[in-house]
Amino acid sequence: MNDMPEPGAAAAAHAANSELVRDFGLLIKSATRLEQRIDAALRRECGISHTMLEVLIRLCRRPGEKVSQRQLADDLTLTSSGTTRLIDRMEEAGLVRRVPSPEDRRVALVEPTTEGSATFVRAAAVHARVVEKFFVRPLAADDYARLTGALSDIDKALREAAD
Repeated sequence: MNDMPEPGAAAAAHAANSELVRDFGLLIKSATRLEQRIDAALRRECGISHTMLEVLIRLCRRPGEKVSQRQLADDLTLTSSGTTRLIDRMEEAGLVRRVPSPEDRRVALVEPTTEGSATFVRAAAVHARVVEKFFVRPLAADDYARLTGALSDIDKALREAAD
């Protein structure tokens, strides 16, 4: 039996341990852990998921605006079928309602219910508390400003590259 690493194993290990892989992994792990904390708090305190909160944010941003399911899918980077199932669950929970589009009978628009808006206000406070505790407070004010500025720059570069 040969205990020598196969050719290429050293190159693979070097690539797997690169700074870029490590740093991006840290970003993803941190974002995932924060999202899990937010989701757990929202489920425990408000009975909704983080994804449901994201829908309510989009629907409550401009009072009176109705948003198509397709637009929600695009905004939340969900599949069309995933969005349909999510809106089904939210409708069953009394958080949103579908209404026909006045311009196109084939399109269903989504709007928050009174209960959905009230749930959103409670959930936004829970979200803010968790974000403050785990995203804002661990950093000095200058570091937080640099981090959010850098994330904005990254987002802008990605949006421009997609165009």
